[in-house]
Amino acid sequence: MEPIQESVPDDGAGMPPPSSATSAPPARTRQMLPPKGACWYCEKPLDNVRRFCDKECADAFDEEKEYTR
Repeated sequence: MEPIQESVPDDGAGMPPPSSATSAPPARTRQMLPPKGACWYCEKPLDNVRRFCDKECADAFDEEKEYTR
């Protein structure tokens, strides 16, 4: 007796629809913030180009933003 193979259509019918991009990824959200001369999280003075003083503040900002949704 031979095994029976079921053919699966490769048209994506069994795939869930792609999720809508209603929320931007964290890095994209950070880039949208205008530089203000201070860290957006801890308010430490910065130059007029940077938005966060370090990665820890950037990650904490993202975490807080996600929490307050």
